[in-house]
Amino acid sequence: MSNSVEGRSIIVTGSGRGIGRSIAEGLAAAGARVVIADIDAATAEATAAEIRSSGAQAIGFAANVTDRASTRALIARAVAEYGRLDAMFNNAGIAQVKPFNDITEDDWHRVMDVNAMGVLIGTQEASKQFIAQGGGGKIINTASIAGKQGYEPLAHYSASKFAVVALTQAAARAFGKHRINVNAICPGVVATDMWKLIDKGFKDEGLTQRDNEAFEGFSADILLGRASRPDDLVGVSIFLASEGSDYMTGQSLLVDGGMVLI
Repeated sequence: MSNSVEGRSIIVTGSGRGIGRSIAEGLAAAGARVVIADIDAATAEATAAEIRSSGAQAIGFAANVTDRASTRALIARAVAEYGRLDAMFNNAGIAQVKPFNDITEDDWHRVMDVNAMGVLIGTQEASKQFIAQGGGGKIINTASIAGKQGYEPLAHYSASKFAVVALTQAAARAFGKHRINVNAICPGVVATDMWKLIDKGFKDEGLTQRDNEAFEGFSADILLGRASRPDDLVGVSIFLASEGSDYMTGQSLLVDGGMVLI
């Protein structure tokens, strides 16, 4: 059984930058035909253009994962360009730092809509496409170590990532009969723009005193001795999008350098 993604049509949401970008670049370098989906059209196209400049196949598409019509249009674009859809990475996400008792209803809905409802919609629409094609396909969701343990002051973010783990398990049970594999990746502390915002949030809330203090504190006990880079998520992403993972479903894999052991 091969771990190759050569020729596979793959969407990665939130792939204009950060973890999603590295995953999309890695998939494309391994021969996949990728769709760079991002809320910002210019960012999506710039990333796709850079991938194409390396000789790989990529197109950019502006998509809002909280809007079903937008997600349907994204999948339709992938199918129009590449003839089918083979894998869907529901990766788009946001974070917000707020002390537990300061989280508002608006904060909750904003984080949950992107991180959890976006995964629900992406999973539903991708599964429909896979079934229409005759069954079979890969859905890979980006959860987090915060989907395994609740962190304060990231309670609503943690709740959203626990939801991703639950949706992954439920979808695996729903779609196994169609040979659709549904798994999740749980990154740890990754050096991305999102973590810069998290670190700033800690400082702005008076929880840390200097730049990078939260990042360094969360990274201190990682067994492999360093914080993650976005490209640390590429290998497992290729595996989960390939036939090598055909007998794995409903799993949420910690890829965190040994930060959380459960």
